[in-house]
Amino acid sequence: MEMDQLLELAPGTLGGPEKLEDLEEWNSTAMISFIALADANNGTRVAPRQMVNCATVADLLALAHVDSAG
Repeated sequence: MEMDQLLELAPGTLGGPEKLEDLEEWNSTAMISFIALADANNGTRVAPRQMVNCATVADLLALAHVDSAG
């Protein structure tokens, strides 16, 4: 999953434990992009209401069934 690219960060910036609330780049546009990316990359359907419980990048990746942030 290209979370770094999605958030327009340098490759390798995100490791997983980063709190979403601390990421200036994490906004409604990034949320929509994440949903589309999860579906395109592995066919995982992620609903916005599911993302409400995600506090970290790792939480998002687990929701989308992805192993790493990079």
